[in-house]
Amino acid sequence: MAGHSKWANIQHRKGRQDEKRQRIWTRVVREIMVAARTGGGDVSANPRLRLAIEKAKAANMPADTIKRNVDKATGNLEGVSYEEIRYEGYGIGGAAIILDTMTDNRVRTVAEVRHALSKHGGNLGTEGSVAFQFKNCGQLIFAPGTSEDQVMEVALEAGAEDVITDEEGAIEVLTAPADFETVKNALEAAGLVADMAEVTMRAENSIALSGEDAVRMQKLLDVLEDLDDVQNVFHNAEFED
Repeated sequence: MAGHSKWANIQHRKGRQDEKRQRIWTRVVREIMVAARTGGGDVSANPRLRLAIEKAKAANMPADTIKRNVDKATGNLEGVSYEEIRYEGYGIGGAAIILDTMTDNRVRTVAEVRHALSKHGGNLGTEGSVAFQFKNCGQLIFAPGTSEDQVMEVALEAGAEDVITDEEGAIEVLTAPADFETVKNALEAAGLVADMAEVTMRAENSIALSGEDAVRMQKLLDVLEDLDDVQNVFHNAEFED
């Protein structure tokens, strides 16, 4: 199934994330702690914790650091307690933004988020103001040149909801959040390793931004990404050359 070109935007986002590697440990630690606290420390029975530990290993986090944070979260060690809060808002040109945060102080977090948005041309919305424009799903992206037929066959057989190919040949596999791990494992068993694989909030429709608007939007996203309490930033802006 054809889709418009997302590959450049995906590469752009991946590059931005790679630049911020030093912050990834902080985020992964929080994700491990919340996953372990809400679903228990048994990795085999907690898919969210499994994915968090996978991210930690990909970021070269030592095994003892991972274990220590699981122990903290499950009450075996003293630690800070984080809560998850989602904020919704608007960026440049009315682009929709969702911010997932983990914080030990919600008053500080909402103040920082509101300030960052308003200072850089956005504004904080109310709960539900933009979430309907996104779908919670598993997403696996394969680089152009990957066999579309093979990806489609393996993914759909494993329970994927859709397989979309964009103009540049990048392949996007979409799954229900609960099926993400099964589909990912099936693809990897067939030798198909995605360039990006995550459970995400995927924009149903995008807003194209170019020129000065694109620059301003990217600046806003960078500022939001750099807030200590922000775990993930989802948006529906598509940057045009």
